[in-house]
Amino acid sequence: MAKKARISVNPDFKIGEISKRIYGAFMEPIGTIVNGNMYNPKHPTADEQGFRKDWIDALKKTDLSAVRLPGGNFVSGWDWKDSIGPREHRKEHLDIAWHQYYPNDVGHDEYLQWAEKVGVEPMYTINLGTGDINDAVYNVEYTNHEGGTYWSDLRKKYGHEKPYGVKVWYLGNEMDGPWQVASWEKDPKAYGVLVNETSKAMKWVDGSIETAVCVSSSPDLLHYPDWDLKVLQECYNSVDYISMHHYQSAEIGNYAQLMAASRYFEDYIRTEIGLCDYVQQLMRSPKVMKLSLDEYGVFPRKKEKLHFGREAYIEPGTHYNFDPDREYIRHDPDNMPSRSYPPMDPMLMALGNAGVILEMLRHADRIKIGCMTSGLGVAAGCDHDSVFTVAAYYPYADLMKYGHGISLRTAVECEKYDVESFAIDDVHKYHEQEGVDYVDSAAAYDEKTGELTVFVINRDWEDAADFTLEVTGLKGFKFEGHTEMYSDGSEKDEKDPGWAPTPVKDTHVEDMTVKAELKPLSWNVFRFVKA
Repeated sequence: MAKKARISVNPDFKIGEISKRIYGAFMEPIGTIVNGNMYNPKHPTADEQGFRKDWIDALKKTDLSAVRLPGGNFVSGWDWKDSIGPREHRKEHLDIAWHQYYPNDVGHDEYLQWAEKVGVEPMYTINLGTGDINDAVYNVEYTNHEGGTYWSDLRKKYGHEKPYGVKVWYLGNEMDGPWQVASWEKDPKAYGVLVNETSKAMKWVDGSIETAVCVSSSPDLLHYPDWDLKVLQECYNSVDYISMHHYQSAEIGNYAQLMAASRYFEDYIRTEIGLCDYVQQLMRSPKVMKLSLDEYGVFPRKKEKLHFGREAYIEPGTHYNFDPDREYIRHDPDNMPSRSYPPMDPMLMALGNAGVILEMLRHADRIKIGCMTSGLGVAAGCDHDSVFTVAAYYPYADLMKYGHGISLRTAVECEKYDVESFAIDDVHKYHEQEGVDYVDSAAAYDEKTGELTVFVINRDWEDAADFTLEVTGLKGFKFEGHTEMYSDGSEKDEKDPGWAPTPVKDTHVEDMTVKAELKPLSWNVFRFVKA
């Protein structure tokens, strides 16, 4: 029997302006994303720089807005200065973050020039692990200064006459993580002081840039949120964003846990907003801090053995084991192994990540950047030979295309379910969630184009929903249509184009009230346009 659900939307109940940067992605040279998908000079479509044009062309067809690069844990041991100039003169190093040789075939300029070719905004992460303030200052000078200095003229010498104009700079990556090279886990105050001075110096080179400071790289860590508070008190007035990361886990096959993932993101987001606002008052500052959720994902994981009494502390050797037999890997971009993932219905990956974006839309007044960790592969699937479309692309594409303008509150009335507390391993332990809505939603209203879009997920893995959508306060609008995408439970290839959303013909509309059936585990888009 179908469950009842009702959503009401009014254009007067505004949350905030939606930033196009929330539809961004993340890039780091691990797996095949850089060596294989982005760069493979042996590929039939490779251009003069070794970039795969088939992947570039596929990404250009999307509305992907921005990419955070070049990492990731990788950057905390990477010296960007060794990656510029002629390839034959570049220095090769051990990447101790991912236990690989990094020859710098893809270097600083290549990352930024690839972004130019795709037509996305690059958002750059600097090394504040082994790097220092001068590294950051020289980087901004090389990247953004017009000319007339050693570093800016060196950029011109190496073939890029005009400045790249990078606007967003991340001041390190996950600097509280014990797995990070030169981690600041034990000294948040010192990291905050370093960020304060580095951000100031970078902005003295280019006053148009924005900077982001790392807060806790996971709400699963024991020192969260105290570490964040200590950092922010040292640098609040010199930075523009906090950089947030979270990967929500669920037991394989547990739909209740996975579909409630966005609730854990909500807890994380609301805690960080509260911390920022508290520090704002401590600083007597007029500035309201913005949020950047620049690594995120929702994944099912195999449950591991628990060691009771260890709580959530991560020993330095548990993330990358101190293994005397482990060898460094030299990757060939023409022969890169695919990364393995847990078995999962592709629809669940699609809904899990879409649910996080809906959560960001519900905090559009504060969250201005979002980078899906798997976003590049979702925007354009890619393997050794070709590009293709994955199931998760379609909700992502709908959000990029229609999720603009002003985010509106959606008042939801529906049945709910509870999630018991659970643990995946010694670190990933989650409290219970009570009263999770079976129906998840967000709305975007673009006054300039005269469009209202309501995004709806039916989280229910068993039953359809007898759904009513009431839109009040809109005059001169008409219902444009309802599209749906859902899994029918049959075996499907992840590359199967049959996943695409389809129009729903039996959705009924009368006086701006829409009545429809929401299939179990479905993605739904309701569109209204000015007549």
